[in-house]
Amino acid sequence: MSLKTWTICFYLLLIYWISQHIPGVKMLFYPTLGAFSYLFISRTFAFKDFSKLIMGASAASLISSALYISNAGFISFFAATISTIILIQRFRLNAPPILAIALVPFFTHPDNLWSLPLAVLVSLTGLLMTLLLVEFAIVWWQRAALRVSERGGTVAENAKELNL
Repeated sequence: MSLKTWTICFYLLLIYWISQHIPGVKMLFYPTLGAFSYLFISRTFAFKDFSKLIMGASAASLISSALYISNAGFISFFAATISTIILIQRFRLNAPPILAIALVPFFTHPDNLWSLPLAVLVSLTGLLMTLLLVEFAIVWWQRAALRVSERGGTVAENAKELNL
């Protein structure tokens, strides 16, 4: 398994643990976070594109939460679904989990408008920052390995000099 795979597994575990032990942040963990995690590691890392997906997911969450709080019936469910599909198509967001996030308020019954959108924004931004750090670590390690191979010898012989 790759470093990114291990990272998202531990990130999901951390978010799950936090949501179980700190009462006010229960909404941080939601099943679609796992889908976004896999989506993020299965694509080439592009900060701009992932940021766009996070904004789309947060907007869909805000719209659907507002619709749920205004009326928890079939009409608001339909409006949340159709508005999210339009949002996905309009901004060319190739991320089906965004529609799943839009439906979360209808199953979790949030008490206020901001709890789910804020949880979505915080957890997905945390995921993006975590994967960004992993991406930097991978690039650093590859460059270090390249410098070692250019010098000749083994990694162990050059590790002290490279501070590895």
